[in-house]
Amino acid sequence: AYLININTASKSELMDIPNVGEQTAEKIIEYREKDNFKSIDEIKNVEGIGEKKFSFMKNYICVE
Repeated sequence: AYLININTASKSELMDIPNVGEQTAEKIIEYREKDNFKSIDEIKNVEGIGEKKFSFMKNYICVE
C-alpha cells in the first residue's frame, strides 16, 4: 500500500484514509493551507482528530 502525503493529497485522496470523511478532509486541507504538516502526529491538531482516529490513520499517511 502506498502512503498518502497529507501535505499534498487531494480531498478525494484524503478521503481514502480510514476514518476520514469529507468534512475531515476539508479540515486537513484548511489546516495545511496555513502551515504544512511537519510530522504525521501534527494531524492531531486538526479539529475532530484525536488519538483514537489517529490510530486508524497513522499507517496510511506520511509527510514529505
